[in-house]
Amino acid sequence: MKIGYARISTREQNLTMQVIALEEAGCGKIYEEVTSGAKSDRPILNNLIKQLRPGDVLVVWKLDRLGRSLKHLIELVQTFSEGNIGLCSLNDPIDTTTPGGRLVFNIFASLAEFERDIIRQRTQAGLEAARCRGKLGGRPRGLSNAAEATACAAETLYREGKLSVIQIAKKLSISKSTLYKYLRFRNVEINKYEIHT
Repeated sequence: MKIGYARISTREQNLTMQVIALEEAGCGKIYEEVTSGAKSDRPILNNLIKQLRPGDVLVVWKLDRLGRSLKHLIELVQTFSEGNIGLCSLNDPIDTTTPGGRLVFNIFASLAEFERDIIRQRTQAGLEAARCRGKLGGRPRGLSNAAEATACAAETLYREGKLSVIQIAKKLSISKSTLYKYLRFRNVEINKYEIHT
């Protein structure tokens, strides 16, 4: 059985053109939904997918009416394929019930995988280049809530300039090196003379 899915993003748009095209394509049942394509939660589409049975063909006006992204489309088609369900787009060269349509979709899937591999390789190359320059990749290390409070107090006392570095460290019960670490974390400019005293 051919089942249609029509979607528009806002109430100002009109489903009529999609519905007529789906009826002309021979859809016995048509599901209509008004929601943004970017939303992952689409109750009507989710319900429709649950209703699909082996041998059914889901028909859409265009692929962008169905999937949020190429990755999402590929996941849907793989799910459909496992359940012996076809996908046909009236305005794209996709009809997974035919060998040619499956070939085109597999090319799309391969290109998406190729793009992911390229991005992964570039990321790895960038991290490696940064390591060679002495920089560590990844997220900067943060401080615990208690350490952040101490770092804030350290900054305040240091900027006041009333206590020496050793006195501040003693007052906060931290070592001199930890004090300097906290000050750097807070982007405080440190007097170079003090580091050597």
